[in-house]
Amino acid sequence: MEKLITAFMDYLNFEKGLSANTQAAYRRDLEKLREFLILKELPVEPAGITKQQILSFLSWQLDHDAAFSTVARSLSSLKTFYRFLILEDYVSVNPTQDLETPKVKRKLPVVLTIEEVDHMMEQPNVMLPLGLRDRAMLELMYGTGIRVSEMLSLQIEDVNPTAGFLRCFGKGRKERIIPVNQTSLDWIQRYIARVRNGLLRNQSGRTLFLNAHGRPMTRQGFFKILGNYADKAELKKDVTPHTLRHSFATHLLENGADLRAVQEMLGHSDISTTQIYTHLTKSRLREVYQHCHPRA
Repeated sequence: MEKLITAFMDYLNFEKGLSANTQAAYRRDLEKLREFLILKELPVEPAGITKQQILSFLSWQLDHDAAFSTVARSLSSLKTFYRFLILEDYVSVNPTQDLETPKVKRKLPVVLTIEEVDHMMEQPNVMLPLGLRDRAMLELMYGTGIRVSEMLSLQIEDVNPTAGFLRCFGKGRKERIIPVNQTSLDWIQRYIARVRNGLLRNQSGRTLFLNAHGRPMTRQGFFKILGNYADKAELKKDVTPHTLRHSFATHLLENGADLRAVQEMLGHSDISTTQIYTHLTKSRLREVYQHCHPRA
């Protein structure tokens, strides 16, 4: 099993170009399956695993208080794993073939109001080098809707202030070009001109956003920075990097943006993923109506 999992990880990395975080999620799901099979004293070799054993594994997860969405993701991981095994002739039978991934009702994402965004943007002390850097990062994330991993992997040359665009690589290393508003560009240029060289330790490094030690910013580092500013702004919502992405998409749609254009900017392969934001805008309309109409 371990050799096949390793081969599968190589496939996800080199053939599919998936991120390290996505690969880790697949590995965790497969390791959890192996844990279950060992516990139940069942065969752990993929060729010997049956459809009924996979169903038992999914039920076992639910019995141990796994979220319904977690179980759905586990099945999706197993389906991808077995498709790989069939493709590479490691197995001849796919026990997941007739198993349908259950439809999971998606929760509406947390979105900040425009006033909340503005208030949080005011929190970094831009008179300090790190405060200026933080303002540039926050403005860029809200101004483009890019994922935190995409922002942190940006190189200086990926931002074109003259054309008003940036280039980033999303899931599966898919490249996309995103428009950047002038406010975000101004803050980025101030950061580059006044701060970045002072942080830089490796003079050949091209990563745009650096931490206080002159190394590329990490996801954990940005999570901590964002949480700090959300606390300072006294926001009552659970703010994560994806909250800025959700807010970007929702505010565009509220102001008349085309759904297909938002899909392209977010890098969604399926428009159904983008359509979750239309539910948010409808909820917002209902709130406005209830608050403002004299008969409501």
